[in-house]
Amino acid sequence: MSSESTSPSPVPASGPVGRKPRVAVVFGGRSSEHAISVLTAGAVRAAIDRTKYEVLPLGITADGRWALAADEPERMAISDGTLPNVDQLAESPEGGVVLPLNAGSREVVYTEPGSVPKALGDVDVVFPVLHGPYGEDGTLQGLLELSGIPYVGAGVLASAVGMDKEYMKRVFVSFGLPVGPYEVIRAREWETGPAGDRGAVARKKIVDFAAEHGMPIFVKPARAGSSMGISKVDDLSEIDAAVEEARRHDPKIIVEALLRGREIECGVLEFEDGPRASVPAEIPPVTAHDFYDFEAKYIDSATGIVPAPLTAEETARVQELAVAAFDAMSCEGLARVDFFLLDSGEFVINEINTLPGFTPISMYPRMWQESGVSYPELVDRLLQAALNRPTGLR
Repeated sequence: MSSESTSPSPVPASGPVGRKPRVAVVFGGRSSEHAISVLTAGAVRAAIDRTKYEVLPLGITADGRWALAADEPERMAISDGTLPNVDQLAESPEGGVVLPLNAGSREVVYTEPGSVPKALGDVDVVFPVLHGPYGEDGTLQGLLELSGIPYVGAGVLASAVGMDKEYMKRVFVSFGLPVGPYEVIRAREWETGPAGDRGAVARKKIVDFAAEHGMPIFVKPARAGSSMGISKVDDLSEIDAAVEEARRHDPKIIVEALLRGREIECGVLEFEDGPRASVPAEIPPVTAHDFYDFEAKYIDSATGIVPAPLTAEETARVQELAVAAFDAMSCEGLARVDFFLLDSGEFVINEINTLPGFTPISMYPRMWQESGVSYPELVDRLLQAALNRPTGLR
C-alpha cells in the first residue's frame, strides 16, 4: 500500500473589491528598539500614498498591548532629544486590537473595557516596522502566517535567523560567505560556575578569544539591533560590565574581534526578476563616539556617504555579496547587508538586517534614493510585492 504525500496549498493574497487596499502599519513592540520602531513607522506612514491605500496604524506598547494609534506621523519623531513611544500615541490607555486567528478572516477588532467590540475592517497587508525581538525575529511573521495576512519583508525563517547573530553567521559560513571571528556566550555559561566564581567558564572563553584575536573586542547582545547594548572592550577588566550591559538586552551574547577597515552597507530589494543591490554607502568614522552606536545613528545624526567612494570592482563585489547574503538567508522583500572592507581589500559580512530602519536619516532608503528608487516608490514597491506574494509555504 502506498500513500500520496501532499503539501498544503498556499493562501493567495487577494485584493479588496471596491475599495483601496488597507495597510496596517504595526510598530512599537516589546524590544529595546521600541522607539526606533516608532520613528520608522512615522516615516513609512507619511510616505504611503493615501490615494492608493487606506492606513490603519496599530501600535504595540512596551508591555505588549496592541493599541489603535493616532494617524499623526508628525508625532512620531524625536522631539528635543526625547524618543517617542506607543503609549503617547494610543487612542485609549486600555483599548486593545485583536487580529484574526484564522486564515478565513482578515477583520481586525478593537475592544475597550465595558464597550461593545468595534470592527475596524479587513486588513489586506501588514507593513511591520517592529525592530528587534518580538517583531523582527519571526514571531510577528508567524502570527501573520496563521492569520493568512500578507506582509512586507522576510518570512519566519529568514527573520528568525537574521535576528540571531550566531545562526546568521553559521548560515553565511555554510554558503561560503566571509564573516569575522566571533565567540558565543550562552546564558547558562554566564549564570553558572564554581562556587564564588559565577561565569568563570564564559569569562575564560572571552579572555582566550581576546588573546587569539587581540584587543579591543566588541561584546554584543546576540539578538538586538540599532547598536543597542554594544560595548567596546579595551581592557579585560571591562569584561564583566560589558557582558552585563549586553545581557540587559539578551541573555545570549556574542563577542567579535575588531576588524580594521571601512564600514560599507548595501541595500537589497526584491524586483519582479529577483533581488537587486543598491549603490553601497560608507559609514565614516564618528569622532564623537568609539563606534557607530545608537546615539551616533539616531541622536547625533551621523551622516553616511552615499554612494560609497569605492572602485567599480569593489562596488560590483559588495553588490554581489549582498545579493548572495539575501539569497542564503531566503530573504524576501528587502534587507540591508553590512560589511567591513578590510585593509587587505577583502569584504567581510558583519550582519544582515531583514527589516532595516526607514527613518529620514536611515541608510537603506538613502541608498535606494541614490539608485533611482524614491522613498514613496520604495514603500509602494514593498506593499505591492507583499500583496502579490502568497502566505503559507512558498
